[in-house]
Amino acid sequence: MTAVSGHLYECDFPPEYKSWQGCDPGACFDAPVIKMVRKENEPIKKNLQTLSRGASHLVIWTDCDLEGENIGSEIADVCRRSNSRLVVKRAKFSVIQEREIRSAWNSLGDLDMRKALAVDARQELDLRIGASFTRFQTLQLRGEFEQLADMIISYGSCQFPTLGFVVEQYEKVLRFKEEKFWKIDVVLKKDDSQCSFLWERPALFNHRIATSIYETCVENPVATVTAVSKRPKEKWKPLPLTTIEMMKFCTSRLRMPAHRVMEVAESLYRNQWISYPRTETDIFVDSFDFHELIRAQQNHPAWGAFAARLENGGFKIPRKGKNNDEAHPPIHPTVGGSGELNGEEKKLYEFITRRFLACCSENAKGSITTIDISIANEQFHASGEQVHEKNYLDVYIYESWSNKTIPEFALGERFIPDSLMLQQGATTRPECLSERQLIEKMESSGIGTDATIHEHIKKIQDREYVNKEGDKFIPTPLGMGLILGYRKMDMQVSLSKPYMRSQLEVNIKRIFEGAKTKDEVLQENIFHYRNAYRDASARVRMIKETLREHFQQ
Repeated sequence: MTAVSGHLYECDFPPEYKSWQGCDPGACFDAPVIKMVRKENEPIKKNLQTLSRGASHLVIWTDCDLEGENIGSEIADVCRRSNSRLVVKRAKFSVIQEREIRSAWNSLGDLDMRKALAVDARQELDLRIGASFTRFQTLQLRGEFEQLADMIISYGSCQFPTLGFVVEQYEKVLRFKEEKFWKIDVVLKKDDSQCSFLWERPALFNHRIATSIYETCVENPVATVTAVSKRPKEKWKPLPLTTIEMMKFCTSRLRMPAHRVMEVAESLYRNQWISYPRTETDIFVDSFDFHELIRAQQNHPAWGAFAARLENGGFKIPRKGKNNDEAHPPIHPTVGGSGELNGEEKKLYEFITRRFLACCSENAKGSITTIDISIANEQFHASGEQVHEKNYLDVYIYESWSNKTIPEFALGERFIPDSLMLQQGATTRPECLSERQLIEKMESSGIGTDATIHEHIKKIQDREYVNKEGDKFIPTPLGMGLILGYRKMDMQVSLSKPYMRSQLEVNIKRIFEGAKTKDEVLQENIFHYRNAYRDASARVRMIKETLREHFQQ
């Protein structure tokens, strides 16, 4: 038995294409691409080949996702170079628990080469696209602007749409103009409590119309109760935890940047406190052993009593989400970690553990009462809530649900409100994107994966395309100039919008589904990006003009 540390190979151009001055950047779309063992992986390669010479079988136990399949194919390739007769088999598992491991060993299969080829295609496209546009931007702009003289003006097909989201939101902030609106508020004091009724109409932006409706209500102020309803309400327990959900939560609630969240999670994983922290899965398999993990938490001073409740009859099967990468389970605490936890590690471990225990509990249960009233044919409503069983909320301290009491009303009851007011409000300026909001936009647009989203966000900061002020991203003059410059080019397909990258990912998926070959996907995507490169080369002055405007502001 032995191990590797990720990908053995890297893809790159031959030496004659390494010099940025030696060839046109556009040549990177057609240049040969070679795969070679990374220099730092030479000792791992030698170890694999030494072990292979005396072996008859090789069993691959890498992660069962696309990257794991590709790494497995690299291992097989290296080993077969020293033993061509080696029989290669694949163990398929998603949970590191004894039952799952034994099952995988007893049902060995073959490597899925379509998955491996899909990763090869993505790697090659990222190399070609990134090299072409990064060289183009850097060579064109560095000599034009003194402030860019020592900078690499990088382009990535995920990096630029990420920057585009930040710029689009910043433009909304700049364009904002305040608008006044009006609404009618109704208040009744009854049974030693105060009940506020909300107007069913959306707020009105026409003062004259709002005033006319309000005056009619004042002239006929008697309110009639038109409906009284009481129904059960449940507050759903959280879904099992994915990487992206962990990043979204931690950036907003724990105030940790996404890249730092992943660093801390990796540390917890290495020290055996949590399961593998890179997963898209929000479904626990039916064979998952929850009780072993719950029992391990029973002695914890903060949530041990809750874990004991689960073991004494309170356990409920976690909800099932819609995503299963078939490689890793949702993130959860493991049986026993090593070392002492402090600071960010302690906070993140607490969140992961509380989330897991909450998943294994029951929804919170209560009831909601709604009162509808009518005043001069205008409709208003009020609602109150009562919590009957907190259940998962007893351990999941990041959410709350409290009682909101309203007086008793009878159907047909009539009353005159204590207050009937026309209130003026104003629209509020939108804010620049927070890290959580940026992650949500990337997720919904198919930009990046659970393993790379945080890297793209950090990259646009490292490249000085955006600054982070508090929790908000502000584009720099360089970031604004690049995005708006490409926008001015009015190309057929935008380089700063998510469409081209999301289509690339759709095509990658078609490779491992068998609908397209690797060569077909390469040809199609290179064709589109080469055309975009030609358009950008012909209109590069637009980027220069836009950058000059923003640098001078």
